[in-house]
Formats: sequence, C-alpha cells, structure tokens
Amino acid sequence: MAQILDGKAHADRMLAEVKRGVEARVASGKRPPCLAVVLVGDDPASQVYVRGKVKACQETGITSVEHRLSADASQEEVNGLIDRLNADAGVDGILVQLPLPKGLDSKEALHRIAPPKDVDGFHPLNQGLLLEGLPGLRPCTPSAVMNMLKAYGLELKGQRAVVLGRSEIVGKPMALMLLEEHATVTIAHSRTKDLPAVCREADLLVAAVGRPGLVEGSWIKPGAVVVDVGINRVEDLELATRIFAKEPKKLETLKAKGGVLCGDVRFGEAMEVARAVTPVPGGVGPLTIAGLMMNTLQASV
Repeated sequence: MAQILDGKAHADRMLAEVKRGVEARVASGKRPPCLAVVLVGDDPASQVYVRGKVKACQETGITSVEHRLSADASQEEVNGLIDRLNADAGVDGILVQLPLPKGLDSKEALHRIAPPKDVDGFHPLNQGLLLEGLPGLRPCTPSAVMNMLKAYGLELKGQRAVVLGRSEIVGKPMALMLLEEHATVTIAHSRTKDLPAVCREADLLVAAVGRPGLVEGSWIKPGAVVVDVGINRVEDLELATRIFAKEPKKLETLKAKGGVLCGDVRFGEAMEVARAVTPVPGGVGPLTIAGLMMNTLQASV
C-alpha cells in the first residue's frame, strides 16, 4: 500500500513559514505584504477559490484587497484596473482570478500585470526566467509540488519523470522545475502515442490533464511516485462505476450527493501499485494556495 502524500499538512507547514516571514517583515518596521485580487463576474467556483485565498492571507498576516468587476466589464475596464494596481506602491502582488467571462482575453489581462507583482507566475518574463533557471516568481502549483516532494525526501536526481499535461499553468513549468533538479523529463499529452506505456516508464508521474480517472493503475510503474494535480467533479454514475471500482466510498458519496470530487488518477488503483500518491481532495489543491502566499511574500521583499 502506497504512502499518502498529505498536501494539506504540508501546505499548513508552508503557510506557517510564510507567517513567520510576514512577522519578521513587520518586526523590521515594514508593512505587511499586500495581495490585490481581481474578480470579474459572479462565477460560483471562482468565488469559492477567492474566499480560500483571502482566508490564507488572513492566516498568514498578508493584507488582501478584493476588486470586483461585473460580468459585463470591458477589456478596457479590466486593463485599467490592472494598470492602477501596477502603479500602486502599496500593492505587492496582483492576482486575476480565472476564468474571465466570455469576451475577455485572459492572456491580455495576465500579461498586463507588472512582472514583479505577478504572483501567479504566468507573465512571459517570469516564465522566461524559469526557462533560464534564474530567480523569479514561479507558477504556484508546480513550485509548491516541488516544495512538497523535497520535504518528503523524494529523490529527483536521475529519476525518470513523466508530466501528463502541457499547460502553461502546470505542465510546462512542472517539467522545467523537474529538469532543474536533474530529472529526465518527458511531457506527454492527449496525442502521445501509446500513452499508458509512456506513463509506465515514470519513476515520478505528474498528472495534470483535467480528465477524471484517466490514469489507471495499470499505467503506473510499480514503486512510482504519483502526483495528481487534477480536480474534477464526477456526476455520471456509469463513469464513476468504472473509475471508483477500488473506492466504494466515492461511489457511495456520488449516489448520496449527486456528485463527487476526484483527480486524474484512479486513486484506489494507484494505492495498490505506487510508492506514494497524492489524494484528491487534500493533495495538490491546498499546496497551490500556499504557493501563492509564498510568492506574495517573495514579491514584497
């Protein structure tokens, strides 16, 4: 039976580290770091995510300021708000909550954020610094995953790593960070030939594709470390019956509540094959917010 990599417990340790950093900053006579959160529209999931980030700010002593725009806000209004936050010396970090409503260009908004305040690490300049192995603000999810892997003492040097997913948010930066630690990295995706065989090569498999239960136990090399970045809501009973064959409690939850959260990996099957696995929920999700807090503190220095 695999070890469960407790992302929630490690995120708490990261937040405690941030809190100590904020306290030291304040003790030196400086103001607390300030994170400005931009929320456009009334998407329920986005509001939940923003509440989680504001709560983490409160726990660590970071000042958070919310800026809400209506769902019919124009690109010019969004850009203008970002410009004002860029010019505000009292704001250290800017986060634009995604997704933006239809008709708005997310990349235009994200690229408008001043790189030193880009606490999501999505600006091309920060992505370029990562590519060159130079210090900078890095995407929260992969950087926090790396923090956790090191904390658990999991060897990366010389290991064969497969990153399943090629997004700018997780897949590509995750691959670059693993390369920095001297892993041999393959990026796989939906068009990879014989995807199960490629995944079976991995000593470390990172799944970040947003497809519930895609990775079966048979795709996992015995003794591999599996990091599941996906978070999906499953409501289809037929699909759930297939992917939760080894997790009867998940199936019971779906039947009782009409839906259940799961990752990209079939957790029950992975637990029988892998050396260590992150659960969903309670794995990578809490790490992402902790990574955001660390980036906000870094941006304030």
